[in-house]
Amino acid sequence: MLAILYDRIRPDEEMLFKAAEGLGIPFKKIYAKHLSMRVGQRPPELDGVTVAVERLVSQSKGLAVARYLSSLGIPVVNRPEVVEVCGDKWATSCALEAHGLAQPLTALATEPDQALKLIESMGYPVVMKPVVGSWGRLLSLIRDRDAAEAMVEHKEVLGGYQHQLYYVQELVEKGGRDIRAFVVGDACIAAIYRSSDHWITNTARGGKATRCEVTPELAQMAVKAARAVGGGVVAIDLFESPKGLLVNEVNHTMEFRNSVSTTGVDIPARILEYAWSIRLQ
Repeated sequence: MLAILYDRIRPDEEMLFKAAEGLGIPFKKIYAKHLSMRVGQRPPELDGVTVAVERLVSQSKGLAVARYLSSLGIPVVNRPEVVEVCGDKWATSCALEAHGLAQPLTALATEPDQALKLIESMGYPVVMKPVVGSWGRLLSLIRDRDAAEAMVEHKEVLGGYQHQLYYVQELVEKGGRDIRAFVVGDACIAAIYRSSDHWITNTARGGKATRCEVTPELAQMAVKAARAVGGGVVAIDLFESPKGLLVNEVNHTMEFRNSVSTTGVDIPARILEYAWSIRLQ
């Protein structure tokens, strides 16, 4: 039996439930907040479960659930190792570099004064991001020294471990759009353009989704990026730049509700077919 674990039922999870019914895959819905996790013990909620899909919105809770399932010998999409890498932008950048993937110029500082020196050495404009986060939140476009000093001070005052790392990227001229490619296992199954007049093109921030052709170059790069973070089911965000395609981020609990009708690909069904197949491995 397949388990779909969630902490909030969004349209994406509803689509997964419907896809499981359509595919005839025996499944159960598990509200993760009520799951009792005791090391070495399988709770009643997991009786008969042979594979799981982890869909928690909370990254830290999702990682905890994935670790627990793996400890019980239950294959989970995605594996905790994948969640760990994708959930940390610096870890993702390092993994992409280790596998020879082109990406925007990226750097990190651990102290405020070093962050300012780093930004000055990279040259303006730059983008500062939290190492943990999604939906384009807390991204800052820094165009001059005054803005850099303000952002560094804000991060100092905000506190929290995710604000103690100063993750900085060059601003890539991407023509008002980026690409999100969906990878399931060893295949890039679909892709969309996300377009906006704003420099942030996330659909969560108002970006418009349109179909993107999956060219051999795009498919090869997306699959290679997925393998760099450990494989599974991920969404790869790429920029079209004068230097060619650049991998920007890799997402481990991807949203797809706006992409099924746009691409014509039944993404939730492909996810569940993959998950159901790995229970035999």
